[in-house]
Amino acid sequence: MTEKQEERLRKKIKNIKLALAADKRQWGGCHRDGRGLRYLPLEYYIKLKDYSGGKRYVNWFFKNFPDDVCYPNFLFECSIIFFYSKKLKDAQKKLFETFASNTYVIDQFLGNDIRKIEKFEYSYTNGIEYLNYFKYSSKDQHLNEFTNWVNQEVRSVVFESAASKLIEIQQKLHKEKETEKRRRLLHQERALVEQY
Repeated sequence: MTEKQEERLRKKIKNIKLALAADKRQWGGCHRDGRGLRYLPLEYYIKLKDYSGGKRYVNWFFKNFPDDVCYPNFLFECSIIFFYSKKLKDAQKKLFETFASNTYVIDQFLGNDIRKIEKFEYSYTNGIEYLNYFKYSSKDQHLNEFTNWVNQEVRSVVFESAASKLIEIQQKLHKEKETEKRRRLLHQERALVEQY
């Protein structure tokens, strides 16, 4: 990356932060961010290999948007940031949250075969169609270490077991019509992700 390219990325981050601060002022101390600007900086921090800056941004994000469900891309970017910041427990948690938000993106990243699973999906971000928007690949040279770690992580007993349970819950949700049973299944799904 040239010095000019780096400058442009840092300027983009700065402009987004200024826009988010203005958004907060406009809404009396609360963020609305209807344009989704809050999701953009992590990609730039990763391109800059500024993982400490990215980690500060992740901390700021979850402090200011604690109930944000997040897009699979963003959760995956959090995992990258935590991995390169040597926060492996946090990286593991965000990798599983990525899987929970879209069960296909990790296979897409690793270049594995992908087959559609008949399961409950909340929106397009949970489905196979979202892969058209997923930005990362194991072929990205700057992510070699991360790719090796992801390969190991998804083959671990803990990840495989939790992933299997999650898909099982989503398959039951796909078929279940009774409201109370669906509520219990959704609670189980949330608990599984939170406890990972």
